[in-house]
Amino acid sequence: MEPSISIKNLALSFGNLNVLKDLNLEVGQGEFLVLLGSSGCGKSTLLNCIAGLLDVTDGQIFIGGNNVTWEEPSKRGIGMVFQSYALYPQMTVAGNLSFGLKNAGLPKAEIEERVNRAAKILQIEPLLNRKPAALSGGQRQRAAIGRALVRDAQVFLFDEPLSNLDAKLRADLRVEIKQLHQQLSNTMIYVTHDQIEAMTLADRIAIMRGGLILQLASPNEIYNRPANKYVAEFIGSPTMNFFDGEIDAGAGTFNSQGQSFTLAGYAFEAGSAPTGPAWFGIRPEHMVSGAEADSAPVRMQAKVELVEPLGSDTLARVAANGHTLWVRLDGQISIAAGDELAIGFDPARANIFDKTTEDRL
Repeated sequence: MEPSISIKNLALSFGNLNVLKDLNLEVGQGEFLVLLGSSGCGKSTLLNCIAGLLDVTDGQIFIGGNNVTWEEPSKRGIGMVFQSYALYPQMTVAGNLSFGLKNAGLPKAEIEERVNRAAKILQIEPLLNRKPAALSGGQRQRAAIGRALVRDAQVFLFDEPLSNLDAKLRADLRVEIKQLHQQLSNTMIYVTHDQIEAMTLADRIAIMRGGLILQLASPNEIYNRPANKYVAEFIGSPTMNFFDGEIDAGAGTFNSQGQSFTLAGYAFEAGSAPTGPAWFGIRPEHMVSGAEADSAPVRMQAKVELVEPLGSDTLARVAANGHTLWVRLDGQISIAAGDELAIGFDPARANIFDKTTEDRL
């Protein structure tokens, strides 16, 4: 099947600053792809190149099999939703939704049908006669999504659309966007720096850094088998725990600050363990405590430094053998700073990275 979007050797520079670097990407028909990364990684720039809002320095962009590298945004068959809503304040919601269609010269009956259909899908029918000033943040964002929806676009592009909303509204609209994708099955590319949005919405996530895609995979693949240490640190809250040490391939152990961990059960990418300096990473939720720690392959005693009760679970920052570690515990556990805690983990659930390249071993 022809990919919905194909990006070949894309580069973008502003003077001597290379923002995107020889980037290649294919997005399947009906796929929900999330571009994830910290500020300045190039994710919004890539989205703007696809939309035609920025002229590329090199490379090609194909949408629906057509080379649109130099096409105007209106000719690309896209609908775009911005972080800032970008609604016309003097127009009603219905006016905002229909404005682009009127300019395109569509018949009045078709415009009305498209506006009503989008309003029904987004549940904003009662708001059609209101102006943006009379809407809440969530209602304004729904109206902005509706304006993209009425275009009957092949591809929808979202540029951090939930960043201006409070936590509850973000969670509610995140669900609505996922349901919208399931209902429409259009190709969607969504830019965010929020890993929860990425993990919950995406079919695949492209993690970006410095104008490059470091890993492109499903949320589960990225969470369980991060391609490098940066991806491992970026995904997960709190971040992954890291031990700085060295692999002893002969003994089948990882040695860190005088303690040896067995590596039994860990699947190395090359099939066998290399000897040398490495980072050993284990997620806080893969740590066990108390009685469970007694039967874990790796065990240590820790002192609790900080407790963060979250209701559903409890996060504890602990000091163990010279390491500062985060452990995710049961939400109702009775624990306080200064307590002693037995902790442990199974190295089979770890992620190990080369010390020099930081690539997964």
